[in-house]
Amino acid sequence: MSWKTEYRSLYYLDAPEPEDFILPVRETALLVIDVQDIYLERPERDTLPPAEQARFDAWTPFHERMQTQVIPRTARLLELARKAGVECLFVRIACHTRDGRDRSLSQKMPGWNNLLLPKGGAPSQLVGALRPVGDEIELTKTTDSALTGTNLRLILHNLGVRNVVCAGIFTDQCVSSTVRSLADESFNVIVLEDCCAAGADALHHRELEIINMIYCHVMSSDELIVMMGLG
Repeated sequence: MSWKTEYRSLYYLDAPEPEDFILPVRETALLVIDVQDIYLERPERDTLPPAEQARFDAWTPFHERMQTQVIPRTARLLELARKAGVECLFVRIACHTRDGRDRSLSQKMPGWNNLLLPKGGAPSQLVGALRPVGDEIELTKTTDSALTGTNLRLILHNLGVRNVVCAGIFTDQCVSSTVRSLADESFNVIVLEDCCAAGADALHHRELEIINMIYCHVMSSDELIVMMGLG
């Protein structure tokens, strides 16, 4: 199977296969979303009580996916994109105030999303392998959607970008929210399934089925590399 037939929901089971995209380098941007140190930090398992060890184990597939697939494949794509002249942009969740009072409601809700990440703190920084180089643009957002929470829309317009390739975390949260916002603004959006992750693989795959063929097209980084001639 290929990107043309995978990740189809009930709505698109019988839809015709899309044509390959024409993605001019100067009209295409690679957007890396929220791959930050806070999400990759882990305590020593043996130091945790049993209930927390169970939670640790539940998150282990996510961490394995990030370290063995998402980060290295995104880093490879960044290298190829830079050589070709593709604009590379980065966004991260962080607040401008020390107490987080500027965060959106979704970032203040009780539970897992309620993270206090002042923009200057170490936990809020992008992971070392996926940071901007030179004058590449990094944006700070206090919302799930990178388009809603920053001036990304204006930046993409000023850069002449019409096609946005998305990678990052979490597939079912900030990636999905950003993709939907971009689609509503009539950008052509591509999501790289092997450069994204959710807390669980089932959530990742389900969300890709939901957004594919309406808000974006889902493909692998290898398929994009071939399509754009980046290899």
